[in-house]
Amino acid sequence: MFTHSSLRRGWRRCLAGVAALALAGSMATAPAQAATSEAPAPDNVLRIATDGFIDSFNPFTSFYLVPTNTFRYMYENLVANDAKDGSVTEGLATEWNTDSDGKVWTYTMRPDMKWSDGEPLTAEDVAWTYNQMMEKDEMAVANGSLVENFAKVEAPDEGTVKITLKKPQANNPGQEIPVVPEHVWSKIDKPGEFKNDKKSVGSGPFQLDSYEANKSITLKANPNFWRGKPKLDEIQYRYYTDSDAQVQAIRSGEVDFITGLSPDQFTALDGAKDVELNDGNGRRFNGISINSGVADAKDKEFGTGAEALKDKKVRQAIRAGIDTETLRKQVMQDYAQPATSFIPAVYPTWALDAENPVITGFDVDRAKKLLDDAGWKEGSDGIREKDGEKLQLRFLTDADAPIEQNTAKFLKPWMKDIGIDLKNESTDVDTVSERSTKGDYDMYFSGWSINPDPDYQLSINTCGQRPDAEGNGGTSQDGWCNKEFDKLYQAQHVELDQTKRAELVQKALAIHYEETPSVTLWYPNQLEAYRSDRFDNFTKQPTDGGAIANQVGYWGYESVEPVSEEDANGAGGLGAGGWIGIAAAVIVVLGGGGWLLSRRKKSDDRE
Repeated sequence: MFTHSSLRRGWRRCLAGVAALALAGSMATAPAQAATSEAPAPDNVLRIATDGFIDSFNPFTSFYLVPTNTFRYMYENLVANDAKDGSVTEGLATEWNTDSDGKVWTYTMRPDMKWSDGEPLTAEDVAWTYNQMMEKDEMAVANGSLVENFAKVEAPDEGTVKITLKKPQANNPGQEIPVVPEHVWSKIDKPGEFKNDKKSVGSGPFQLDSYEANKSITLKANPNFWRGKPKLDEIQYRYYTDSDAQVQAIRSGEVDFITGLSPDQFTALDGAKDVELNDGNGRRFNGISINSGVADAKDKEFGTGAEALKDKKVRQAIRAGIDTETLRKQVMQDYAQPATSFIPAVYPTWALDAENPVITGFDVDRAKKLLDDAGWKEGSDGIREKDGEKLQLRFLTDADAPIEQNTAKFLKPWMKDIGIDLKNESTDVDTVSERSTKGDYDMYFSGWSINPDPDYQLSINTCGQRPDAEGNGGTSQDGWCNKEFDKLYQAQHVELDQTKRAELVQKALAIHYEETPSVTLWYPNQLEAYRSDRFDNFTKQPTDGGAIANQVGYWGYESVEPVSEEDANGAGGLGAGGWIGIAAAVIVVLGGGGWLLSRRKKSDDRE
């Protein structure tokens, strides 16, 4: 759906050629700065470059991108999301049905399954997992909203799970919840504090073997995985100090896979020997979260957000003053799709329609009028004032994220044009996490990955999901609360007619857009690269033009296998992308002429 034609890619390379060549030259001489030893890797060990944030590997509490993606390889869900299109498919359960009222869901478990330690995996493990989330707040931090509608969960026998809902609901209740082994987790004294960072026991294709902070994550193949032991023996995540070092590592063969490339990095790798590129449809959004008055679920306010941002006219003015199309083309070099709200266009049933009358877009005159109406009058220096206070705002960004820094460079003069003095507070990612959790910001660069069913992302925009200043409680996208949005969330949650449900989702997204607790900038393509001389058979999701990493499932790496010696010897030279680049260069001569996912973390660190 979102593919670039060869000709467009070639022209873009030419237009960005100087930057790309400069980047390639710098990477060719820069040390890779890998955090692990450089002993040759065995043929069946997939090495992945990362700089992702890890708080823990506890599936009940962590919602960051790297841990969440790891959970999908460690723990099978009751039902899964298919690689082809993300639709619901078999997981631990082989079949399921509902009663005539739609309130009781009955699942038939796959027989004779085992945990990675050899213990039997039964319906009782599923019931135990769900009941822990229903009964204990500390076990509901990451996914508690998914069980809010559960009245009870039972295991009538070892092969049957029965979920009784308070009200009928649209989405399958067996989705998106990692099922853990009762015989392991029931013995943990404080499961909400358990890091789960070594020798995990799970049901997925790979299990966590070890973790060294800011150095490495090692997963080993699970011989008891119900689909069969993967062809890979091991997956190693290797930490690098910066993204350009990661790119050099894929060039030199120190790592085998990298995702989250910036457009410049992706272009610079085009034609690299033994490196295959993937420009995949993205399920993420990137945007700017605005502190509209952060408070916890009991409406206790905290943080240092500017008082001016509590006025939605000011927030709307910020949106109107941002030229998102220029950002998409200049910062993302067209490797992103135009955005409306926080449900990406890859899910057309749910994404906010671009023709919705609530959509306003870039309009400097409108931005100025909104600020006028809010009582902010232009001062002698062009910066607006009210009651003796200047309209000064802070934009919190990750200093090591080029896309965030480039975005900030565009935003500062645009905000000045409408009378806002915007200061880019660039810092390290840990500080971004700490300050955003405490509400110590006015605006910050944000991003989330979205699942095929919108229910979860909608749920974390409801009032009851707001955490406190210490990060305790639920998970919130923007720390925002709107009672009308909450009503629409509940209505769509129980609406069984998809057409009617889509209408309710559209209304909810329209409220979010109009209230402007955040501004969605774009839906980034997922730019990836892998060593074609080492591995093959990566599975994309969706299979037609999709991404390899950060999937809703374990398909990306579960199918990977080492290339044969014959294939490896035949690999190399210029791939198709390289020849496209040469063709584009010829056209120019004849004619005369980045993406990077707490409640709030850097853009590439949230699921």
